[in-house]
Amino acid sequence: MLEIQFFGATAEVTGSCSLLRVGDLQILIDCGLIQGSAEEEARNRAPFPFEPKEIDAIILTHAHIDHSGRLPLLVSSGFRGPIYAHYASRNLCRIMLNDSARINEQKAERAGRQGGEQPAITPLYTVKDADQAVHAFHPLGYDDRRKILPGVELCLRDAGHILGSSIIELWLQFGTTRRKLVFSGDLGRRRAPVMCNPARLAEADLVVMESTYGDRNHPSWESSWDELGSILHQTAEDGGNLLIPSFAVGRTQDLLYTLNRHYRDWGLDHWKIFLDSPLATKVSELYSHHLELYNPEAAQCWRQSRSPFILPNLRVTRTAEESMEINQIHSRALIIAGSGMCDGGRIRHHLRHNVWRRECHLAMVGFQVQGTLGRALVDGVRSISLGERQFEVAARVHTIGGLSAHADQQELIRWYQTFPAGPAVSLIHGEEEARRALQQQLERLRARVSCPQYGEVLDLLAHE
Repeated sequence: MLEIQFFGATAEVTGSCSLLRVGDLQILIDCGLIQGSAEEEARNRAPFPFEPKEIDAIILTHAHIDHSGRLPLLVSSGFRGPIYAHYASRNLCRIMLNDSARINEQKAERAGRQGGEQPAITPLYTVKDADQAVHAFHPLGYDDRRKILPGVELCLRDAGHILGSSIIELWLQFGTTRRKLVFSGDLGRRRAPVMCNPARLAEADLVVMESTYGDRNHPSWESSWDELGSILHQTAEDGGNLLIPSFAVGRTQDLLYTLNRHYRDWGLDHWKIFLDSPLATKVSELYSHHLELYNPEAAQCWRQSRSPFILPNLRVTRTAEESMEINQIHSRALIIAGSGMCDGGRIRHHLRHNVWRRECHLAMVGFQVQGTLGRALVDGVRSISLGERQFEVAARVHTIGGLSAHADQQELIRWYQTFPAGPAVSLIHGEEEARRALQQQLERLRARVSCPQYGEVLDLLAHE
């Protein structure tokens, strides 16, 4: 038996989870949290479609919660094997899984206090579960090929998406049959502010590839930064505040780095700048310890300025009280806060104080999953619900698609073309419209492309 079964991120962009079977061995590639509407997130509580105790090993592409977020649940359900990941991913997961566990515990506690007719709920997983998951990590560096199980060799290559993000190369031996399997993970963009370009690979029998932006191309980095500069200028002229919901890992660091580089050009000395995300603050501090993973330009910037994430007037707010004080400022406050899709975190607090003000602006800088508040704002919703109150959306909403840390359609195609033999491709981690669009483009290159559905099994013995 040599096969893959897909249990997540099929026709959606969260919940990545694929099961590889090599004879009697079972290897899980990612185990991510399902994100989106309340109904979609409720799927995280469903039993795993496999027996966690029977999984021999897990390989993690990177630390984003939609790829790593159910690892503690897997451990609490009986998994006892090793988790292979880049050492920076292990360090990020120590922060992120702990944060996710605390959020789960707090949700359960609030539900318990509310009482009423609602049944008591238990956390999806606890801080103790998260700690046990992190202890199971076996950290690796890039380009270090090693045998992890009988007939299974692994090498991680730089995916250029976030710190420690990895393309997975697997050499599989089953009897006399050998197959080379590649999981792209989430591929980054070329010429990103901090990260290196995605590694180029030479061979594979099958490539399992993401397709988040399989139906569109990003504007250039330069035009995207120009757009952000224009939004800052316009917000200052209007006399309001600028809110940027930002993902704690990757996007926030890119923003801080670029604000540093354009500090004088954009007149940022006339602004009060806030990083209002304890998680993003911890992650930025961790980024500061991994200079060896930066691209050459970012590494040089670090050497010249000690930290490319620090600005003269940046205030890092750690407590809830400090966060609330920000809302006493009604003009020229640049507020970077989580969560990136506006479904939780301190950004919701700032939306309550700013989204109904016509002079304020909101810059969306990341992919917004269907069913999230961020997606509703991008789609032009006229009013939003925050807690028990309804708010008119009067602030101007900007979508800066070019700041994504995901490769776009053209970059995905170019990355695939680095495989000279044109291997078969399975597209995951993309909404259906996006991956079907990418499928059409790849088939024009005469690639054999599949778009697996949930639970579908792909026989690797059929791929020559």
